[in-house]
Amino acid sequence: MSAQEPTKVIAMLNEDITGEHAAIVQYLRHAYAMEEGELACEIEAIARDEMRHLDWLAETVAELGGEPDLERGQMTIGGDSISEWMQRDVGLEKDAIALYERHIEAIEDRKITRLLRRIVSDEVAHRHDFEHFVEKSKKKAMEPIAPLEAPVGKPSKLGDMLNWGIRHEYTVILQYLYHSFMTPDEEVSEQMDDQAINEMQHLGWLAEELTESGGVPDIEDTGVDRSKDTADMLRADIAVERKVTKEYTRQIDEVDDPDLKRLIARIRDNEIYHDELFSDLLDEISE
Repeated sequence: MSAQEPTKVIAMLNEDITGEHAAIVQYLRHAYAMEEGELACEIEAIARDEMRHLDWLAETVAELGGEPDLERGQMTIGGDSISEWMQRDVGLEKDAIALYERHIEAIEDRKITRLLRRIVSDEVAHRHDFEHFVEKSKKKAMEPIAPLEAPVGKPSKLGDMLNWGIRHEYTVILQYLYHSFMTPDEEVSEQMDDQAINEMQHLGWLAEELTESGGVPDIEDTGVDRSKDTADMLRADIAVERKVTKEYTRQIDEVDDPDLKRLIARIRDNEIYHDELFSDLLDEISE
């Protein structure tokens, strides 16, 4: 590590984290509102790249003694066509590249600048991908299957139910990632990271169900636990898993559609597994 003030480096990396966070949600919202197909899958793959970037940056912030900022940066949601959405994604990538290049110039630590250059190489590829998607969507006259903003009026009971799950899943993704970055326990960190990935699957399944019915995913968190002690983290995670298990069990009894009933049951069973896993980890560190 160079003699450069760590707090300045942490601040720059946290700015990068908030940008990656915004990109993840913007790209997922675009992908979910499209008809299932190659383009939506490619955009979801780019969102996964951005998730890896966020992970790398947050781990670096923690190594420097800082706290990763998991707030979300500014998104550029809007537009009436898929080609307009893709053009906004091009703009987001251009802004990210410019910010990373400024930070590469400002940071003295070679290990960190090497990481940022690695991320920039991905962002350049993403920019080219989205430029291609602009032209592809124009040629095929691709139209969205769902809006990006919720329509005015009272939401449906199904929409309310699915969005409750989406908000929960988004919240615990952020919570488990935060705990993964901040705990000194390697096993707990690894498990938190793994379960965040599982919760990302849940969010995708629920969002796809919602958009297919014409709804708009409400990808907002309901409050992330920021405990610093590992035992406190696990207690908070166990509590949220037990709460959601109870709610999903209630929903299973209320849903008539057999496919949706099976989906919610599958997610509920995953949450029970998380509860048991976190409980075992808490027992281990309490011995």
